[in-house]
Amino acid sequence: MAAGSLEADYRRVIKAVLPSVVEIRTERGLGSGVVYDSSGDIVTNAHVVGSATQFQVLLPGRPDPVAASLRGTYPPDDLAVIRLAEATGVRPATFGRSADLQVGDIVLAMGNPLGLESSVTNGIVSALGRTVSEPQGQGSPGATIPDAIQTSAAINPGNSGGALVDLDAQVVGIPTLAAVSPEGGGAAPGIGFAISSDTVRRIAPQLAKDGKVTSTGRAALGLTVTAVTDQQGEPAGLGVVEVTAAGPADRAGIKTGDVIVTVAGQPTTSSQALASVLAAQKVGAVVPVGLNRDGASLTAQVTLGELTAP
Repeated sequence: MAAGSLEADYRRVIKAVLPSVVEIRTERGLGSGVVYDSSGDIVTNAHVVGSATQFQVLLPGRPDPVAASLRGTYPPDDLAVIRLAEATGVRPATFGRSADLQVGDIVLAMGNPLGLESSVTNGIVSALGRTVSEPQGQGSPGATIPDAIQTSAAINPGNSGGALVDLDAQVVGIPTLAAVSPEGGGAAPGIGFAISSDTVRRIAPQLAKDGKVTSTGRAALGLTVTAVTDQQGEPAGLGVVEVTAAGPADRAGIKTGDVIVTVAGQPTTSSQALASVLAAQKVGAVVPVGLNRDGASLTAQVTLGELTAP
């Protein structure tokens, strides 16, 4: 592709999508959002809205902020929807199918990094189907995100909740975090992650319509666990403290007091590890669950159910 042609594509996409990318301000800070529909619903990250229920939104081309209120949040997928009090002239973005992406596709990240309004960075789709964990922080309970898009497009503080866009001018993801270097502790250059648009298209309409999520699309065992350690103080697995009656674990014979050590062949030494394993599974899949019961090792075959929204 000639350089001039690629530049023309960039300009065309930016002109089409950037008017749909907004800046969201709370008392705690700022982030980005994407206009989802003509009613003034804006999709963003749950960690952008935090515990706030009222917002000021800067729309491209408007000098004054517009008030908005919370419609609903779904922290497990780090998604939220807020609604503008006045939505005249808003330009909804087109959300594409992230399932159609391929590694190597060119993408643009649009948002408000470091408060720099309407900024655009470019990169490629570096990997698909990642399962990534967000750390807990101020206003954010943390999340384990399945089917995430890894991109080389720069994602900086303030980009969260913005748009990851392909060259068809379709939003294919919501940028949410940059990888952290284990050596230096800072952001790892060229490694960022976005929530897939297929996840957004499943969750956002529910939040916009009802303010809650009733169909999560995420797998669950149907139990409550707590981390347990062995006699040396090392992680030994997850102790089952409650089993949902008639749920997946109950039907498979898992009982209170059992210690789960593996799910689908993966070690489960922490709640986060269990969340990561389940995030990669499908509702209805049958997975082996290795557990210890009264000193004996057992394996239960569990047909996974659907996670109940909090």
